[in-house]
Amino acid sequence: MYVLAVIEHSSRRLRILGATAHPAASWVTQAAKNLVMDLEDVGCRARFMIRDRDGKFPQLFDAVLKDAGIEVVLTGIQMPRMNSVMERWVQTCRHELLDRTLIWNQRHLLHALREFEQFYNFHRPHQGIENARPLHPLPSPIDDPDKLSNLDIRRHDRLGGILHEYKHAA
Repeated sequence: MYVLAVIEHSSRRLRILGATAHPAASWVTQAAKNLVMDLEDVGCRARFMIRDRDGKFPQLFDAVLKDAGIEVVLTGIQMPRMNSVMERWVQTCRHELLDRTLIWNQRHLLHALREFEQFYNFHRPHQGIENARPLHPLPSPIDDPDKLSNLDIRRHDRLGGILHEYKHAA
């Protein structure tokens, strides 16, 4: 299965665009159109798209992004650090999700990836951006000693216990 995902470098926000066994040019182009529409809906202004030189990206893919004002930058040959943020996400997804899950079919893969996307964007701290989460600001620190002694932290499991979320009980 091939997964098409994009990530915003500044916030580390992840978007899963889809998964398919046969990435045809029409499928990849439609994913680019959907991405452009999603970015317009949330009012996000992307200036660049860094992508690899894979032949699965047709010229129409680049044309769709160019029409939206997004300049496509191709990675250098054998330069994985040029797209290190996305490469790091791929490694994280493999280690935290796919190595621990038996994927049955495309629908199951998309479900697992959507759950991981929610976990990654809303809960998982990112050390590269001071432990912030992409779609939430950092909480204010607890300075009162009385509050520290009465912490009631609850765990919420996602995907059958593969992912764990920890929250203060209300």
